[in-house]
Amino acid sequence: MLGHMLDVRLLLEDGALFEIDLGRDLRYRLRYGRPDAWLVTYENGLRRIGSKATAYPFRSVEQLRYDFERDVEQARDPDR
Repeated sequence: MLGHMLDVRLLLEDGALFEIDLGRDLRYRLRYGRPDAWLVTYENGLRRIGSKATAYPFRSVEQLRYDFERDVEQARDPDR
C-alpha cells in the first residue's frame, strides 16, 4: 500500500506474525498467524477467521483495532 499511516510487522515469541497496514485512504490489512496459515485477517471490508470469511463494516480505526484484537485473543486461546 502506498501512503501508509501505519505499517507494523512483529514476530511474536510463538513464531506467529502480527501485521498492521493502515493507508491514508483508509485501506487496511491486519493479520495474525503465519504466512502459510493466517488465523485472523481483516482487509478492506472483509474479516476472515481461519477459512471463514464474512463482511466487515468499517466504523472507525478504534473499532477495527478492538475487533481485531478480540479475534486474535480468541485465536490464540480458543478456550477463552
